[in-house]
Amino acid sequence: MTTVELTRFRVLPEKTEELLAARAEMLADFAADRTGFLGARLVRLPDDEWLDIVEWATPEDFAASRDKGGNLPGIARFFAAIDSLVVAEEGVGEG
Repeated sequence: MTTVELTRFRVLPEKTEELLAARAEMLADFAADRTGFLGARLVRLPDDEWLDIVEWATPEDFAASRDKGGNLPGIARFFAAIDSLVVAEEGVGEG
């Protein structure tokens, strides 16, 4: 079983390209700096909302990542493009 981070957020239309441009850097920073990072998928939803689905090896890995926040440039750039958080949840991956 893995830990799955589900984060839904809003991005202003004029920041969409910035968000997408920062995505590859953010994922590279996560892979280099975040123990237990297994991968991520970004989903565009209606009304300028997005869902980021991130998979972690353990709940502790996810918690440690959350504590680091935007500590590297690619992560900070991605976070800066987000206008507002809608909801953040954590679950267990079953397959």
